[in-house]
Amino acid sequence: MTTTNPLVLPYGEAAIAEAARVIRAGGCVAVPTETVYGLAADATDSRAVAGIYEAKGRPSFNPLIVHVSDLAAAQRIAVFDDIARDLAARFWPGPLTLVLPVRPEAGIASLVTAGLDTIAIRVPRHRAMQALLAVTGKPLAAPSANVSGGISPTRAAHVAASLRERIPLVIDDGATEAGLESTIVRGTEILRPGPLTAEDLFSGEGRSPEGSIESPGPATLRPSPEHGTVVAPGQLDSHYAPSKPVRLNAAGAEDGEWLIGFGAVAGDESLSASGDLTEAAANLFDALHRADATAAATIAIAPVPETGIGIAINDRLRRAAHPR
Repeated sequence: MTTTNPLVLPYGEAAIAEAARVIRAGGCVAVPTETVYGLAADATDSRAVAGIYEAKGRPSFNPLIVHVSDLAAAQRIAVFDDIARDLAARFWPGPLTLVLPVRPEAGIASLVTAGLDTIAIRVPRHRAMQALLAVTGKPLAAPSANVSGGISPTRAAHVAASLRERIPLVIDDGATEAGLESTIVRGTEILRPGPLTAEDLFSGEGRSPEGSIESPGPATLRPSPEHGTVVAPGQLDSHYAPSKPVRLNAAGAEDGEWLIGFGAVAGDESLSASGDLTEAAANLFDALHRADATAAATIAIAPVPETGIGIAINDRLRRAAHPR
């Protein structure tokens, strides 16, 4: 049996035009964002959204993030309170997803929200996703462009290797910047840690002087949901996982292991030899893809500090190591 890889086109007008054609026809395409590559389809078309779930093998109870071009477009879909407006003003466009009440008249397919009365929405910064939003004129549902539960894609080659014949097109604009999925926030509750930390969002520093709000108090981090109750993407216990077992907090490699280092732990490769957490986040999924492709039976990963963006890195690593 042979498999067919998707067409991979470099970012540009021709790639965006072809991607828009596929989306208008009810299909889905892979497109880079500043976080990871996403699998985008028209969020108002139920059959197109069903195509995302089918291509990924994603459980239907796991909602999707909707990407829009700007705050005005987001406000036509979701109901914003003062906290959400303040966060949007300071961090959009960028790697922040807000979970807000969905407007019933917005026309978003019910599959997108997995039957919830809230919607996860963000304004991306990446030129490719913004161009596709502009040309299609549609809100785009776009989870990570990989088989559900697998390692998230930070390069076009990761997408092609994971989804193969399941999708027709990948737009290639190189490696993604952040390397981690967006931070998801509901009120002052962080549902999924990401590139923007609690300190970034809620410390009070950097608030816009005009229209700023009173400090909402300390942010809370929501643990994995119990009994399969998922209120936002990225909350499943087993997620972002390679095909091999993963051992965390490794000071050295054991027999048959590929060691991904950090800081003083060198390993077969390193997330960041200098111990830079931002560099480590950008390299995380790429390193997991490479480790999964080696002949080693197990992947070991050096300790990463549980601070700043390290909280998001460790969130992904714990889910990658969770029994599947």
